Amino acid sequence: MSDVSPARPISAEARATQILARVSPPVFPDRVLDVTTFGAIGDGATDCTAAIAAAIAACSAAGGGRVHVPAGTFRTGAVHLLDDVELHLAAGAVLAFSQEPEDYLPVVRTRYEGVDCYNYSPFLYAVGRRNIALTGEGVVDGGADEQHWWNWVKAPAPHEGPAKQRLLATAAAGMPAGERVFGEGSHLRPNLLQFLECENVLISGVTFRRSPMWTIHPLRCRNVTIRGVLVDSHGPNNDGCNPESSRDVLIEDCTFDTGDDCIAIKSGKGPDGWQPGQATTGVVVRDCRMRAGHGGVTIGSEASGGVSDVVAYRCQMSSPELKRALRIKTNAERGGYIRDILFADIEVGVVRQAALEIALDYGRVSEGSHPPEVADIEVQRLSAESAGCGLRLIGLPDAPIQRLQLRDCSFGAVSGPDVVQHVINSVGVGVGVGRGEAEQLPQR
Repeated sequence: MSDVSPARPISAEARATQILARVSPPVFPDRVLDVTTFGAIGDGATDCTAAIAAAIAACSAAGGGRVHVPAGTFRTGAVHLLDDVELHLAAGAVLAFSQEPEDYLPVVRTRYEGVDCYNYSPFLYAVGRRNIALTGEGVVDGGADEQHWWNWVKAPAPHEGPAKQRLLATAAAGMPAGERVFGEGSHLRPNLLQFLECENVLISGVTFRRSPMWTIHPLRCRNVTIRGVLVDSHGPNNDGCNPESSRDVLIEDCTFDTGDDCIAIKSGKGPDGWQPGQATTGVVVRDCRMRAGHGGVTIGSEASGGVSDVVAYRCQMSSPELKRALRIKTNAERGGYIRDILFADIEVGVVRQAALEIALDYGRVSEGSHPPEVADIEVQRLSAESAGCGLRLIGLPDAPIQRLQLRDCSFGAVSGPDVVQHVINSVGVGVGVGRGEAEQLPQR
């Protein structure tokens, strides 16, 4: 790493303030419609899909307001939000989603792991809506387990592998997204919550459990607030919150205990991400807690559309099952840029692998026709009590990591050496290694 003079640091609060000037939660009319008025029964057995849909439709048609779900267990299929509706789960309320795939048909426009298609409806879904919210102290239970949804991941058949390969092939061939139709028989799992092309979004207070795969997925959204939620879901690909191809997003005071990345900021994969308007920009993550997961705060791996202007600060992370604390991942087949990223005041107790990982060979792919640009990453006051290593930085010969700044970082008990490859024009100031020994970042 080259010895360069670091620019004067900008505080995380100042950077966040610039983004948050564009973020404000929606406000709803003072109107309340209770789902039980429309025939919903919280006995855990009655199918409440039609009753919940009727309440949402009536609320939106009346000019908006709150659709109230009282205490009880309400069994349902897909729930689709409409304009100006706040779906509120009271304390003791459970939305218990059906384990039957046919309850998420007909197929809807969606995106599966960064690639556009038509597939099973996400369980909580909205497309092209304004002023929508999911709030309250209740629980969203996706019902996934080893016999439902999670068993679609791998052999024995039936599993999602063939459909995933077909989806990737159709995207590479330039097939229009509207012709990529999956759903019944394909075994591509739906998200638990996906809001697509929505504006003015609030998700607050709710607990999410047992997601089929990605849990909270704002996709091509603008002005999103996610506040005070708990994601406790440990299945395969059970990311906690994945803002993708979205602008102006706040994630604060949330707790993540997941089977994959806790937060993963994304922007599409391959040809769909390379289309205009797919970038993610203006994301603030603050005051969150991360437990188990593949990464605490992650950018990638689906970042073909570009990710910029991200600030993550005042977060606490610790678990023997947390693999990495801060993570950036991409490769030379996916391309895109990741730049203008600031991590600050990140307190890590135990992390199994690296406290900071930037890997441009994700999936062990080190060659390709779309080398990524990863630059202008600043890490201030990252501390880890126990880690596999402090740093794992893997650039590529023709796409090095550029202008990485580490300031006042400390790594206590580490079990292995740092890895630094193809990192240029970067500097470490006040970096402590091994029980607080202060030393300059290695120059490579």
